[in-house]
Amino acid sequence: MSNIDNDYFFAIARAQSDYARCIDDDRLEDWPAFFEEACLYRITSAASHRDGYEASVVFANSRGMLTDRISALREANIYERQAYRHLLGMPALLGQTSAGLRTETPFMVARIMQDGTTDLYATGRYLDIWNLKGEAPKIVERIVVCDSSRFDTLLAIPL
Repeated sequence: MSNIDNDYFFAIARAQSDYARCIDDDRLEDWPAFFEEACLYRITSAASHRDGYEASVVFANSRGMLTDRISALREANIYERQAYRHLLGMPALLGQTSAGLRTETPFMVARIMQDGTTDLYATGRYLDIWNLKGEAPKIVERIVVCDSSRFDTLLAIPL
Protein backbone atom coordinates (compact mmCIF):
# COMPACT_ATOMS: atom_id res chain seq x y z
CA MET A 1 0.00 0.00 0.00
CA SER A 2 1.39 3.41 -0.94
CA ASN A 3 1.53 6.36 1.47
CA ILE A 4 -1.44 7.93 -0.37
CA ASP A 5 -3.44 4.71 0.07
CA ASN A 6 -2.47 4.65 3.76
CA ASP A 7 -3.64 8.24 4.19
CA TYR A 8 -6.98 7.45 2.52
CA PHE A 9 -7.37 4.22 4.47
CA PHE A 10 -6.87 5.89 7.84
CA ALA A 11 -9.06 8.88 6.91
CA ILE A 12 -11.92 6.56 5.91
CA ALA A 13 -11.43 4.27 8.93
CA ARG A 14 -11.56 7.34 11.21
CA ALA A 15 -14.65 8.71 9.45
CA GLN A 16 -16.39 5.31 9.74
CA SER A 17 -15.54 5.13 13.44
CA ASP A 18 -16.83 8.67 14.04
CA TYR A 19 -20.02 7.84 12.07
CA ALA A 20 -20.73 4.76 14.20
CA ARG A 21 -20.00 6.59 17.46
CA CYS A 22 -22.35 9.39 16.46
CA ILE A 23 -25.23 6.92 16.07
CA ASP A 24 -24.29 4.74 19.05
CA ASP A 25 -23.99 7.83 21.31
CA ASP A 26 -27.48 9.01 20.21
CA ARG A 27 -26.11 12.20 18.63
CA LEU A 28 -28.44 11.68 15.68
CA GLU A 29 -28.78 15.39 14.94
CA ASP A 30 -25.05 15.32 14.02
CA TRP A 31 -25.45 12.30 11.71
CA PRO A 32 -26.38 14.21 8.49
CA ALA A 33 -23.11 16.18 8.70
CA PHE A 34 -21.24 13.03 7.61
CA PHE A 35 -22.86 13.44 4.17
CA GLU A 36 -22.41 15.87 1.31
CA GLU A 37 -25.38 18.20 0.70
CA ALA A 38 -26.21 16.27 -2.50
CA CYS A 39 -25.94 12.66 -1.38
CA LEU A 40 -27.60 9.28 -1.57
CA TYR A 41 -28.43 7.10 1.44
CA ARG A 42 -30.24 3.80 0.95
CA ILE A 43 -30.83 0.70 3.04
CA THR A 44 -31.53 -2.43 1.03
CA SER A 45 -31.08 -6.21 1.19
CA ALA A 46 -28.23 -8.17 -0.37
CA ALA A 47 -30.69 -9.95 -2.68
CA SER A 48 -32.26 -6.71 -3.91
CA HIS A 49 -28.82 -5.15 -4.40
CA ARG A 50 -27.52 -8.20 -6.26
CA ASP A 51 -30.58 -8.20 -8.54
CA GLY A 52 -30.19 -4.48 -9.24
CA TYR A 53 -33.44 -3.34 -7.63
CA GLU A 54 -33.52 0.35 -6.76
CA ALA A 55 -36.35 0.00 -4.21
CA SER A 56 -35.05 0.51 -0.69
CA VAL A 57 -36.31 0.17 2.86
CA VAL A 58 -34.90 3.66 3.50
CA PHE A 59 -34.14 6.22 0.78
CA ALA A 60 -32.81 9.77 0.97
CA ASN A 61 -31.16 11.77 -1.79
CA SER A 62 -30.08 14.90 0.09
CA ARG A 63 -28.70 15.91 3.47
CA GLY A 64 -31.98 17.77 4.00
CA MET A 65 -33.90 14.49 3.74
CA LEU A 66 -31.55 12.96 6.32
CA THR A 67 -32.16 15.91 8.64
CA ASP A 68 -35.92 15.54 8.16
CA ARG A 69 -35.65 11.83 8.99
CA ILE A 70 -33.99 12.63 12.32
CA SER A 71 -36.55 15.36 13.09
CA ALA A 72 -39.38 12.90 12.44
CA LEU A 73 -37.65 10.29 14.54
CA ARG A 74 -37.32 12.68 17.48
CA GLU A 75 -40.68 14.46 17.21
CA ALA A 76 -43.27 12.42 15.33
CA ASN A 77 -42.47 8.71 15.34
CA ILE A 78 -43.54 6.53 18.22
CA TYR A 79 -41.28 3.57 18.88
CA GLU A 80 -39.75 1.77 21.81
CA ARG A 81 -36.54 3.50 22.89
CA GLN A 82 -33.52 1.55 21.77
CA ALA A 83 -29.80 1.96 21.23
CA TYR A 84 -27.32 0.53 18.76
CA ARG A 85 -23.77 -0.69 19.05
CA HIS A 86 -21.88 -0.86 15.75
CA LEU A 87 -18.95 -3.19 15.16
CA LEU A 88 -17.12 -2.27 11.97
CA GLY A 89 -14.60 -4.16 9.90
CA MET A 90 -11.75 -2.47 8.12
CA PRO A 91 -12.69 -0.49 5.02
CA ALA A 92 -11.55 -1.84 1.67
CA LEU A 93 -10.47 0.84 -0.81
CA LEU A 94 -12.01 -0.17 -4.13
CA GLY A 95 -10.80 2.64 -6.37
CA GLN A 96 -11.45 6.17 -7.54
CA THR A 97 -14.40 7.30 -9.61
CA SER A 98 -15.26 10.75 -10.88
CA ALA A 99 -17.55 11.07 -7.81
CA GLY A 100 -14.88 10.06 -5.27
CA LEU A 101 -13.25 7.12 -3.54
CA ARG A 102 -15.27 3.87 -3.51
CA THR A 103 -15.03 1.76 -0.35
CA GLU A 104 -16.68 -1.25 1.23
CA THR A 105 -16.89 -1.72 5.00
CA PRO A 106 -18.54 -4.68 6.76
CA PHE A 107 -20.67 -4.03 9.84
CA MET A 108 -22.62 -5.71 12.61
CA VAL A 109 -25.17 -3.80 14.68
CA ALA A 110 -26.49 -4.95 18.04
CA ARG A 111 -29.74 -3.42 19.27
CA ILE A 112 -30.24 -2.79 22.97
CA MET A 113 -33.83 -2.33 24.15
CA GLN A 114 -34.95 -0.44 27.25
CA ASP A 115 -35.38 -3.66 29.22
CA GLY A 116 -31.75 -4.59 28.49
CA THR A 117 -32.50 -7.19 25.84
CA THR A 118 -29.68 -7.20 23.32
CA ASP A 119 -29.86 -8.90 19.95
CA LEU A 120 -27.98 -8.97 16.69
CA TYR A 121 -30.00 -6.45 14.71
CA ALA A 122 -28.25 -6.20 11.34
CA THR A 123 -25.19 -7.38 9.49
CA GLY A 124 -24.02 -6.28 6.10
CA ARG A 125 -21.72 -3.83 4.37
CA TYR A 126 -21.52 -0.17 3.57
CA LEU A 127 -20.89 0.51 -0.12
CA ASP A 128 -19.70 4.08 -0.14
CA ILE A 129 -18.37 6.85 -2.30
CA TRP A 130 -16.41 9.46 -0.34
CA ASN A 131 -15.44 13.02 -1.20
CA LEU A 132 -11.91 13.46 0.16
CA LYS A 133 -11.41 17.08 -0.86
CA GLY A 134 -12.53 18.78 2.36
CA GLU A 135 -11.15 18.85 5.87
CA ALA A 136 -12.72 15.45 6.61
CA PRO A 137 -14.11 12.81 4.23
CA LYS A 138 -17.83 13.24 3.43
CA ILE A 139 -20.17 10.57 2.15
CA VAL A 140 -21.43 11.18 -1.38
CA GLU A 141 -23.24 7.84 -1.54
CA ARG A 142 -23.92 5.17 1.09
CA ILE A 143 -25.73 2.00 0.13
CA VAL A 144 -26.31 -0.03 3.28
CA VAL A 145 -26.58 -3.60 2.03
CA CYS A 146 -28.02 -5.80 4.77
CA ASP A 147 -27.30 -9.53 4.59
CA SER A 148 -30.86 -10.44 5.54
CA SER A 149 -33.97 -9.62 3.55
CA ARG A 150 -35.99 -9.42 6.79
CA PHE A 151 -36.27 -5.93 8.27
CA ASP A 152 -37.64 -5.17 11.70
CA THR A 153 -40.45 -2.65 11.74
CA LEU A 154 -38.37 -0.70 14.26
CA LEU A 155 -35.81 0.37 11.64
CA ALA A 156 -35.98 3.92 12.93
CA ILE A 157 -32.38 4.76 13.82
CA PRO A 158 -29.97 5.01 10.86
CA LEU A 159 -27.61 2.09 10.32
